[in-house]
Amino acid sequence: MHTFSVAQPLDAHDLQVAPGQLLTRSAAVPSHSPEALVGNTPVLWIDAPFNGADRGFWAKLEGCNPGGIKDRTALYMIDRARRRGELREGAMVIESTSGTLGLGLALAGTVYRHPVTLVSDPGMEPIMHRLLSAYGARVETVTRPHPVGGWQQARRERVAQLMAAHREAYSPDQYNNPDNVSAYAGLAHELIAQLGRIDVLVASVGTGGHSAGVAQVLRRYFPQLRVVGVDTIGSTIFGQPARPRVMRGLGSSIYPGNVAYEQFAEVHWVAPTEAVWAARALARAQYATGGWSVGAVALVAGWLARTLPAETRIAAIFPDGPQRYFDTIYNDDYCIAHGLDLDVAPPQEPAQITHPHSSEVSSWTRCTTIINPAASSNVPVNPA
Repeated sequence: MHTFSVAQPLDAHDLQVAPGQLLTRSAAVPSHSPEALVGNTPVLWIDAPFNGADRGFWAKLEGCNPGGIKDRTALYMIDRARRRGELREGAMVIESTSGTLGLGLALAGTVYRHPVTLVSDPGMEPIMHRLLSAYGARVETVTRPHPVGGWQQARRERVAQLMAAHREAYSPDQYNNPDNVSAYAGLAHELIAQLGRIDVLVASVGTGGHSAGVAQVLRRYFPQLRVVGVDTIGSTIFGQPARPRVMRGLGSSIYPGNVAYEQFAEVHWVAPTEAVWAARALARAQYATGGWSVGAVALVAGWLARTLPAETRIAAIFPDGPQRYFDTIYNDDYCIAHGLDLDVAPPQEPAQITHPHSSEVSSWTRCTTIINPAASSNVPVNPA
């Protein structure tokens, strides 16, 4: 296994230096505050379990942040809100979360001294609820899904109620806040320093923040960059109908405003059984794995690595680590109870559809026609 890491934040001058030089001069430094532990995560070469040693992809291990990838955006959104005067000293932060952003906001609350109230739903893992409470956040749980927007819309409506009751509070609104995109420029700069050249970016899509933010920066340096989105079955983001979903951290029952549809060349929908197989196989083969998003992203990136030309350099973003999923993905009883067959490996390649509206998908499926389902025309928006 090969690993690279960058320990210092990057500035404009750094981006003019050869990546090898930047990596050579980087060194870990002591930290006086927890926010300094966020960023500069390693990348790891992944071949097995998807391919032989001659074919693979580079995984950006965002689970090496204290709470996961959304530590970056939580700190950034809170900092920018404070600078703009939208968030006053000591005021409450209120937000909807399925978990990972909650960890980031708990960290931001500690750093900037703000009380944090998080709204989640019954799908949040018990360990996550307890961790968030331990980190000082207050967690509310909605009890009924919205009839159209599901649990996400139910959570957002509860956030609106809490905001009305706490006039001084601030809600980051990760789904539509442009800061949730800008926050990931640092991740993109790290990838440039670590890999030198990137041909394909593979990213899961939930709020749309990290896929948009990383792609936006990378495309300035690599105009021919191919961006591959990874979604879950039952998600509306790329034009499929909304259905109850097992997978958390990717997918949506609403249309997040931060999804940069024009950046994507293709989308893959992955089913829970397939994501579980990939996450568990990664754990055995690489000792580096994570949750639903990691399993789904790895499955797609592994396929790209064996079907694209061998010299193609693929970067895949792994948003978190495995710890919070001990009682879901890595729990046989949970998987059996949810009909996730642990004995069946996913197919070697995805099914194909020509348009997101051509059929409803129920397993790993690829589509190279990208539409914005919230737009009135639904005209394809694939980059030329």
